[in-house]
Amino acid sequence: MSGHNKWSKIKRQKGAEDAAKSKLFGKLVRAITVEAKKSGINTITKGSPLSPGLETAIRKAREANMPNDTIERAIKKSSEGAAMETITYESYGPGGSALVIEALTSNRNKAAQEIKAILAKHGLALAAPGSATWAFSKNADGWTAQTPVAINEEDGEKLSQLIDELESNDEVQEVFTNAE
Repeated sequence: MSGHNKWSKIKRQKGAEDAAKSKLFGKLVRAITVEAKKSGINTITKGSPLSPGLETAIRKAREANMPNDTIERAIKKSSEGAAMETITYESYGPGGSALVIEALTSNRNKAAQEIKAILAKHGLALAAPGSATWAFSKNADGWTAQTPVAINEEDGEKLSQLIDELESNDEVQEVFTNAE
């Protein structure tokens, strides 16, 4: 009877892996849909020129082993449905670290409320536009910290928990911080 628990263990591991992959694929599909809508492409044909943003989104999806038919469906989805938009939120985290939160959503109010709720749960609030981005510079990969802030170990753990919770939200694409 030593093997009776093997399937249960495999099922739990596979379930956790599938949930993580699903969350990643959801974010990648949203990114592809937005970029396809910006470039006005409804399908990919051989030799068709793609915008740099769409090429990058498709490359990231392929790196994550997303099937080609899923990528095609995401591109086709861009011609229908609600308009997706990228929104940047700013906040200050534990230890005075600055946070830049990039969200991709079709409902601006819903995304703002969800992010506010997560921040409030950790005793934080949204900051005014421009109040945290001064500590960063924008580049092709996102935001790069220009003025890093050293935080203690306790604040580092709190910040890590906050970032994990923010990134687990479907609307949030990436979270950048200037904490060392």
